[in-house]
Amino acid sequence: MLTIAHLSDIHLGQVHRRDGGKRARRRAEQVMAYLDALPGPLDAVLVTGDLADHGLPEEYRQVAEVLSSRHPVLTCPGNHDHRSPYREVLLGEAPGEEPVNRLYRLPGADVLMLDSSIPGQHDGLLDERTLDWLDAELASGRSELPALVAFHHPPVELHLPYVDEIRQFGEVRLARVLRRHPRVAALFCGHSHTPAATTFAGLPLLVAPGVVSTVTLPCEGGQGISFDHPPMLAFHILDGDGRLTTHYRALPFQD
Repeated sequence: MLTIAHLSDIHLGQVHRRDGGKRARRRAEQVMAYLDALPGPLDAVLVTGDLADHGLPEEYRQVAEVLSSRHPVLTCPGNHDHRSPYREVLLGEAPGEEPVNRLYRLPGADVLMLDSSIPGQHDGLLDERTLDWLDAELASGRSELPALVAFHHPPVELHLPYVDEIRQFGEVRLARVLRRHPRVAALFCGHSHTPAATTFAGLPLLVAPGVVSTVTLPCEGGQGISFDHPPMLAFHILDGDGRLTTHYRALPFQD
């Protein structure tokens, strides 16, 4: 059985009420402290993008500090992230603008973290390089084990006008690649700042809530973004039968 914590959109460096970015950091620190204090182990913590708010090197230095954990932490970029400082500060690599795609071999599953960001834009796309990489890794990996695929932008509408305009587009080829590899068990993403569950290409698509803020549905009124909701995260459990179960958690928080 595989147990994974999933959070997204920590936006370190985001200034709220002229607080110098302290609120965003406190919320992310609370989530990571909660995970580190769990009595049992996690196989991994997935953070699906928007780690920094402006993509600045000093923000990624904060990210490295805040995401330090006793659990393995796996990340991918979002639309607020910048690839060069992300690579240099977080990954210890030479700066570059190639997509940041990574394969992690966990006990019991392969996890593929994909870069759906488009430099200079807020909408998303898995470009040809990324999809070719995904196709090859799924074909050459541990075929007897399930695979989990994660990225930042959801490839479907979530009925959130604020988010749907900047979702992941060009999703037809992604669906074709996924359908060629039946060992893919589920898809994970962020970007929407709200916990959600839907499907894509016949697979579960689980959306992590936002840590820094929450996007609300039209029926809930308001301006679409709430800073009053608590920080949240998800737990995904993949059992020996290949069935995925997701639990969402909200943590009490005082600004």
